[in-house]
Amino acid sequence: MISVKEARDRMVRAFRPTPAEQVALADALGRVLAEDVVARRTQPPMAVSAMDGYAVRAADVAQVPAPLTVIGQAPAGGAYGGTVGPGQAVRIFTGGPVPDGADAIVIQEDVDADGAQITVRESSAKGRHIRPAGLDFREGAVGLRAGRRLGSREIGLAASMNVPWLQVRRRPRIALLATGDEIVMPGDPVGPNQIVSSNVPALAAFVAERGGQPVDLGIARDTVASLQEKAAGALGADLLVTAGGASVGDHDLVQEALTARGLDVDFWKIAMRPGKPLMFGKFGEVPLLGLPGNPVSSQVCALLFLGPVIDAMLGLKPAARTVTARLGADVAANDRREDYMRARLARDGDGELVATPFPKQDSSMVSLLVEAGCLVVRAPHAPAAKAGDPVEVIPLTPLW
Repeated sequence: MISVKEARDRMVRAFRPTPAEQVALADALGRVLAEDVVARRTQPPMAVSAMDGYAVRAADVAQVPAPLTVIGQAPAGGAYGGTVGPGQAVRIFTGGPVPDGADAIVIQEDVDADGAQITVRESSAKGRHIRPAGLDFREGAVGLRAGRRLGSREIGLAASMNVPWLQVRRRPRIALLATGDEIVMPGDPVGPNQIVSSNVPALAAFVAERGGQPVDLGIARDTVASLQEKAAGALGADLLVTAGGASVGDHDLVQEALTARGLDVDFWKIAMRPGKPLMFGKFGEVPLLGLPGNPVSSQVCALLFLGPVIDAMLGLKPAARTVTARLGADVAANDRREDYMRARLARDGDGELVATPFPKQDSSMVSLLVEAGCLVVRAPHAPAAKAGDPVEVIPLTPLW
């Protein structure tokens, strides 16, 4: 058996970023940039007012009260074409261009107005309430770097930079294949010795969440012919993920069936719990990740291995996976396998994270995985730990 770190590193090294494709800005949410995004305009393009008020010369309002004559208006989307001279002011609104001659804005709350005559009650220094040209960004500046995932903030910035199209990484195509005579799809009739398959629906959702494109190949039965036929559907995919059939039982046929069709196994078996029977190799030209059939094992392995592989194909930098918390209950000494314990995650009265492992850790219990807020990571041969001791956890829910 190899370690979790070695397995993950070997998998990630086997992948390169997918090619770039062009998408409209409206379709770019969640995608990962393949190229830098460069501003096509300067923002703001000229000096504009940051407040509703009056554009003045700072020298004219250095001493207050200061009487001034209003000579025009500068609304947002419009402009005053003249020049502000001594003793003059221009009515201006937020976003309105600052007219020539003016170098300060007096907010309207600090002004008494009587028709074209105003009296300024509070002085305003040079540059006050003025947004200079290029305050946000300038034409030609890089606003977003390649390798960044696009959220609502990034979409807003790209729109402000007047960029309608973006070069993004193609979504990795992940073929998903469930295996086993004992499983049926949700909604299908369930025989007396069968169970409903949750692996592929969960994995498909995981792939989509991480920015990939899931391709469901269906269920392969426990025959060499069925496995070979279904796996052939992965041709052209960026990765084939099988769920089940990777262990050592008489009906665990994935290696046997696919080796006859060109499967080259890189490694098999990881020193971890849950998820020991995990396989990685290459099926022809398609990389293959063989996940355990137990649903919790499958999803934990997806988090630890499939997620980083998708990130590598999207050109994303490796992200920190763990944070430190305090144990909420005692835990026993660990054996030689790295353990990932499902646990509740909460904050105590001091705001510190507290992780409390569930008493039962059976890898078939999907309901506990849904209740879990984190996975408590226990290193191989870790000694027994007491409630209150620090421990590394992988959050499964947002921490705020």
